[in-house]
Amino acid sequence: MDTTIQVRAQIMWNRLISVVEEQAITLIRTAFCTSVREAGDLSAGVFDSQGRMMAQAVTGTPGHVNSMAESVGHFIERFDPNQLDPGDVLVTNDPWLGTGHLHDITVVTPVFRNTTGESRPIGFFAATAHVVDIGGRGFGPDALDVYEEGLCIPPMKLFRRGELNADLIALLRVNVREQQQVVGDFHSLAACNETGRKRLDAMMDEFALDDLTELADYIFEHSERATRERIAALPRGMHRYAMTIDGYEQPVKLAVTLEAKDGTMRADFAGTSGPSAHGINVPLTYTKAYACYALKCAIAPEIPNNWASLRPFEIDAPAGCILNAPRPAPVAVRHVIGHLIPDVVLGAMQDLCPGAIPAEGASALWNLQMKFQGLRDDNRDARFEMLIFNSGGTGARPASDGLNATAFPSGVHTMSVEVTESIGPIVVWRKELRPDSGGAGTWRGGLGQRIEIGATEGYHFSLNAMFDRVMFPARGHHGGGNGAAGKVRLDDGTVLRTKGRQAIPPGQRLVLDLPGGGGYGRASGRSPERVASDVANGYLSREQAQRDYPHAFDPPDDIS
Repeated sequence: MDTTIQVRAQIMWNRLISVVEEQAITLIRTAFCTSVREAGDLSAGVFDSQGRMMAQAVTGTPGHVNSMAESVGHFIERFDPNQLDPGDVLVTNDPWLGTGHLHDITVVTPVFRNTTGESRPIGFFAATAHVVDIGGRGFGPDALDVYEEGLCIPPMKLFRRGELNADLIALLRVNVREQQQVVGDFHSLAACNETGRKRLDAMMDEFALDDLTELADYIFEHSERATRERIAALPRGMHRYAMTIDGYEQPVKLAVTLEAKDGTMRADFAGTSGPSAHGINVPLTYTKAYACYALKCAIAPEIPNNWASLRPFEIDAPAGCILNAPRPAPVAVRHVIGHLIPDVVLGAMQDLCPGAIPAEGASALWNLQMKFQGLRDDNRDARFEMLIFNSGGTGARPASDGLNATAFPSGVHTMSVEVTESIGPIVVWRKELRPDSGGAGTWRGGLGQRIEIGATEGYHFSLNAMFDRVMFPARGHHGGGNGAAGKVRLDDGTVLRTKGRQAIPPGQRLVLDLPGGGGYGRASGRSPERVASDVANGYLSREQAQRDYPHAFDPPDDIS
């Protein structure tokens, strides 16, 4: 490619990233739900006229972004682009056509360009966000089919030629508990796409572009070639890994076999457990999203994430297994298992990418979906639906400790205590790192958290638990110890179930001990100085340090 043309294309690529970043920022600034506004549980991206993702915003989760990369194609199958009009905005939350469960709303806006006296669609903007409620049982794993989990919106028009679909909004209002928040977030999604459309239009004017074909070809050609070159350089052969996790009614086995061949990386989840009767099942689109994310992190992390850089990854799971759940399986909390997929995939990558793969981590978010209700005569009708995200520790890395209380692989933020307490009758009594929760090793696993929550006086609350890594903690790699398992209890010591709706008795508090990440390498390889620092900083109790790292206590008084 001519140098001048290449420089021009690179400048346009950088501008395109700015466009989608502004798209995502608009969604964050206008969102009603704290999971979007505070935690960044969203995705935003721009697509070419064939529905192929050209660029994504940095802000967003892999589950949303990589699922959304497929979902625009489903919209194009339902709506002939040549029959769409300027001002049309499309929407769905179908788990098998969108991002895996009903709480995620995907909005797609076609982009029109008038260059020949006639407007024609030259691309699309898409955005996804998690809404606080979509009806049904509420956000939790107790449903026995998807029909119990809430309102399913098939691909349809949210706006027709700029006019709001009032019938859809009316239907939405009578099916959800938090009407203002949910309807507001639908408008936020449409607004962020409109921001993207305006910025793209200005960019195309500046560079005198009639369509996105030339830029898309440049992005796709370089991204796919670079990714396939990385895959081709990997060792041949089959690489396997398996992991047992808590599940709902019984433990679940996740298994994967990886094979790199002819520039293609294939991940086959044969050997994985069958479906659950409850809402922890995962649609294949979400399985693909997190499997591709893990592979890309290990093989080609610096190559932009788009249709072409995802194309070399082939993801398969047996029909009907828990990672390829068919309709109408319940899938509301598909993230609990979906967030653990990267641990399985990365485990199989250890021989393919030596010295680059971390130990297992807490991984799955410990989401808290809570319902508060007044107890007194003057507030008995007051109800609040709240969702907050919390994270355990990540696995230790080959050359550094794991990260404390960090959301990997989802990448979402934790809502601050101040914001959490400002939106409902909740008191966060304690939120601190959990000592002794990181797995021992040459490199220590990241710490989990201890969180204590209660209702304000005059209210009681229930939670919908969706927690994992309680029965089966994160495992260490290469001789590293396991991270601490999670715990769910009341402040009086009563043990609660790790999944499902449960009431917290008035006057009592919920206490969560989030799991820690696994260690990397044998504990005997950790320097006494690092052990001493962990004890001094409160990461390790002296007693636990003496058990895990006895070599650091010779003579016994060297550490304090």
